[in-house]
Amino acid sequence: MKKLLRSFLVKAIVLWIVSQLLVNGITFAKGYETLAVAAVVLGLVNLFIRPLLNILFLPINVLTLGAFRWIINVVTLFLVTLLVPDFKINAFHFPGLSYFGLSIPAFDAGTILAFIIISFLLSLFTGLIFWVIK
Repeated sequence: MKKLLRSFLVKAIVLWIVSQLLVNGITFAKGYETLAVAAVVLGLVNLFIRPLLNILFLPINVLTLGAFRWIINVVTLFLVTLLVPDFKINAFHFPGLSYFGLSIPAFDAGTILAFIIISFLLSLFTGLIFWVIK
């Protein structure tokens, strides 16, 4: 129970962080209520459906040396947007970033690219927060 509560809190924090980073990328129609519901549903999808997808796509995951795991993350995020009607992932414009010689150019992310980027950021920040907690 303690692990589930910790997972819920981390997922809620990470969803909020990513929504603040990509202002137009994630929309919570009812504010924090939708954020909480999306975090719970994301945790439940990761708990029950993601292992089934991992088993189902195990041969492809082995052939791609684990790279297909990112597609499974995108699919689980898409399932959450289907299950929570007030949680939306939208196409967005990234204005670019330049920091001490590191430069990321401006680009427009369509819906599929938005799912991929947001899924990557959710995985990155979730892993980082769990690493800091331990």
